[in-house]
Amino acid sequence: MPSSEISTKPYLLRALYEWCVDNGYTPHLSVKVDSRSQVPSEYVRNGEITLNVSPSAVHKLQMGNELIEFSARFAGVARQISVPVACICALYARETGHGMTFDVDAPKPAAQAEAEKETGRPGPSNEAGPSLPAPAPPTTEPTKPGGGKPRLRRIK
Repeated sequence: MPSSEISTKPYLLRALYEWCVDNGYTPHLSVKVDSRSQVPSEYVRNGEITLNVSPSAVHKLQMGNELIEFSARFAGVARQISVPVACICALYARETGHGMTFDVDAPKPAAQAEAEKETGRPGPSNEAGPSLPAPAPPTTEPTKPGGGKPRLRRIK
């Protein structure tokens, strides 16, 4: 994708959100939290947080191409939430589990970002290539969801 081309991810997120709301479902965002994410840290588990983004749960929702921002109450306290679109793992309907998972874009190392800025060309990435070893497969079996809300499972 050319560096000036906008990712399809924010458009898909907005479409899925609208689909959930139009069907009376509760849209949930699954977020891989990093230093760019502004979320209540006490609700982060294993580096991820799931956020209810239904119209009744959030205020002033802005789903931009780079950030998703809104305010919401956590234990009765209003909090401002800001999540980079790059950190979104999934958007799905709580009631059915239907939705979509996404690859999470890891932040670029400072040296790579600086080289891209100087040359105007992308440097080496984490995409599959001859110079990067393949990641090791997980050593544990995924846990089966218990009763309660549906869970998405990423299949590669």
